[in-house]
Amino acid sequence: MELALTTRLEHTDPIVRRIALMDLLDETDPDTAEPILIAALADSAKEVRIEAARALEAQDSPEAINGLLNALEDAEQSVREAAAQSLSAVKNGAVGTLLLERANHTDAEVRTAIFRALRELRLPEATTPALNALADQDARVRREAVAVLGWLKAPSALPKLVILAAIDSDTEVRRAAVGALGFAADATVRVAIELALLDADWQVREEAATVAGKLGLQELVSPLILALNDSYWQVRLKAARSLGRLKNRRAVITLCQTLVHSISNLRKEAALALGEIADPAAIPALTDAINDPDPDVRKAANLAFNQIRNLHNLSN
Repeated sequence: MELALTTRLEHTDPIVRRIALMDLLDETDPDTAEPILIAALADSAKEVRIEAARALEAQDSPEAINGLLNALEDAEQSVREAAAQSLSAVKNGAVGTLLLERANHTDAEVRTAIFRALRELRLPEATTPALNALADQDARVRREAVAVLGWLKAPSALPKLVILAAIDSDTEVRRAAVGALGFAADATVRVAIELALLDADWQVREEAATVAGKLGLQELVSPLILALNDSYWQVRLKAARSLGRLKNRRAVITLCQTLVHSISNLRKEAALALGEIADPAAIPALTDAINDPDPDVRKAANLAFNQIRNLHNLSN
């Protein structure tokens, strides 16, 4: 390591030390930099600790993970947030044990960060702690635990996820639970998605509309058609998209009516859905939509028109 960098890392000015940390990974190899970054997590200046936590995002050795886990208990919120963000980028499943050891930490913020870090590691060992965390008093923890189970696609989680999707007090927990159900299409899940299409919060209804199409739930065509008249356009858009994926002709009339909606994104989505369903009955409405004032809608309508014409060998 160059003497100039060493001097800056030990400088009395925390700004100089922080900038030195920013330069550290560029000027040295990761193995040399890592212990310096870990030591900097205990620096007296929060700016330096934040930078150290950020720089450790690319490191996933047990030493680095332990350093970041300890930083989750830093006195400064900004340091804790930087450490949580770096932990969420961990890809090395071998350090999963270190994370799981703190899954029952007394601090909800730490528990939240742990489950967020576990999410993409897809460790089977995380199933039981995540299931237990579904009853956590803190909604943030429940949301992250739901995400872990969704990534794991754990059948054992379905009963609890179905219940959370229906009755959890937190909108985001219900939305996440609905999304996590997107790997199973059994009757219980179908009922849960149908109920979620009637949820009081539009974010949950939007997620339910998406999952219904993802799972190919033909039984939910009628509720999705009703969702095309939802009070929130975001829900209507996802309902149109899912109806296209389901390719059910019962949706054609309502989708054609949606082609004249005031929101252009919704008109475009309706046109694309009609193209996927490919029912010739949509041609008159699509012919009108080809002259839509919005270029994206015109493009979608033209594409849908050609899809139907080519599939059914129709002449101009």
